[in-house]
Amino acid sequence: MIYRFTIISDEVDDFVREIQIDPEATFLDFHEAILKSTGYTDNQMTSFFICDDDWEKEKEITLEEMDSSSEIDSWVMKDTPLNELVEDEKQKLLYIFDYLTERCFFIELSEIITGKEIKKATITRKEGTPPPQVMDFDDIAATSGSVDLGENFYGDEDFDMDDFDMDGFDVDNAGASGNSGDDIF
Repeated sequence: MIYRFTIISDEVDDFVREIQIDPEATFLDFHEAILKSTGYTDNQMTSFFICDDDWEKEKEITLEEMDSSSEIDSWVMKDTPLNELVEDEKQKLLYIFDYLTERCFFIELSEIITGKEIKKATITRKEGTPPPQVMDFDDIAATSGSVDLGENFYGDEDFDMDDFDMDGFDVDNAGASGNSGDDIF
């Protein structure tokens, strides 16, 4: 059996990687394949997160042991086979590659190929340039900019911020219904 994962980024539109890997390989093997496919170095803290269908984080698989408490389940990449936590097609994962800024790849188990085997992880699709592996906070502030409250903000070309008071109420139509504002429906 072979797992085929598709990896995308919300930072770079044309970035796609596909990796085929044995389901019995560890998350560490998968981590190393991702690093190889992107050209990233192995000197950053990283984690995988098993997610629900809405990309909400459920279980974390860390590069290093993080919690010694026996009350909390913990998974470490080198000790956790993929098929222990990933079993179904369309399963979603996040791969946090820049811990300080929470930057990540979105991963989906796009196909389970039965009747075949693979010895080591293989990059089967490599498109686009990956985002930088790390960004400092100054770079993030420079690239994020501010929200544009221009004329098309609400999808309305007639939108004009000057038409609203400090609380966001339409000042041109205040009391247009003849209502003094004291009445409640």
